[in-house]
Amino acid sequence: MPVRFRPSARIKRPSGRLLFAHNLILSMQSTPQTYQSAGVSLTEADNALARIKTWVESTFNSQVYGRWGHFGGCFAPDLTGIKIPILVSSTDSVGTKLIVAIQAQIHDTVGQDIVNHCVNDILTCGAKPLFFLDYIGIGSLSAEVVEQIVKGIAIACRQSDCVLIGGEMAEMPDIYKKGDYDLVGTIVGIADRDRLIDGSTLIPGDVLIGIPSTGLHTNGYTLARKVLSRFALGDRIEGLEGTLGEELLRIHRSYLPLMSNILTQVRVKAMAHITGSGLEGNTRRVVPEGMKAVFDWSAWQVPPLFALIQKVGNIEIEEMRRVFNMGIGFVIGCNKSDVDGLLGIARKQGEKPLVVGEIVTK
Repeated sequence: MPVRFRPSARIKRPSGRLLFAHNLILSMQSTPQTYQSAGVSLTEADNALARIKTWVESTFNSQVYGRWGHFGGCFAPDLTGIKIPILVSSTDSVGTKLIVAIQAQIHDTVGQDIVNHCVNDILTCGAKPLFFLDYIGIGSLSAEVVEQIVKGIAIACRQSDCVLIGGEMAEMPDIYKKGDYDLVGTIVGIADRDRLIDGSTLIPGDVLIGIPSTGLHTNGYTLARKVLSRFALGDRIEGLEGTLGEELLRIHRSYLPLMSNILTQVRVKAMAHITGSGLEGNTRRVVPEGMKAVFDWSAWQVPPLFALIQKVGNIEIEEMRRVFNMGIGFVIGCNKSDVDGLLGIARKQGEKPLVVGEIVTK
């Protein structure tokens, strides 16, 4: 019987849908893809690194081991005078104050904000800063903007004798819009275990001393921006010293220079950095169980910027006190017998300290 040839498979022409996909793949293959075409510029990243190198190295001291640009930052702390070293760390961000900076095209002040914020946080434990790391996530990398941010970070680090030992610069156009960026900082400091300050020795009758803030610092900006959106950053509003933009971008001050002096002369029992949650919320973190802090809200005059926000936004005073620092950026708890000495030291440094409250039994 004759055998007929039967091919093992029949080759069909692609259907319409398959043909479309086939042609699409071919057209995609004909256009070479790069990181640049995806929205990430390695060239601009290299440019930014070259521009920030001098600023970063300007913070280095004898405790830095190795060179800048390695995969990890190496630090050999000087433990002279420290019996039992305790490392104290903190991480924070600038928050939506960045939106004001971006709108004003002023980027070096927020660099100082993030360092000082972190310095103040570990200062509440009695720690001095050792080194700092930053994270900049950005939509479209600009070497000039990054340099300004890092310049501000370097300025504040030098002021606090803190090394800018490393960081991350990430261009992510799929997460951040063009022109937007985020700024986060991490700090590591050191304290002697026997000199750690945590509020555990506070007793009823101890006094709370407030040190003025320089403005909103880095908290409450989401509410402040919404309330003040009817104004332009360049507007001069009655009662404010500068333009609205200048007032909103006032640098979050560091309390390290003042407290470094006070801590060597006065027995400080507790310190609170007044950030989100205001005076009551932050002092609560250092007051022992069974006690509470009571404030005399008439002891100081609320700065004009806070008064403006409250008036324009028709905000209840309780909400203002819960969101903003209301003019007091740092609180010190001490024995009643140490109050005069502490106030005197602060005044000699040009400060305007105020007795703002006391510790009582719940």
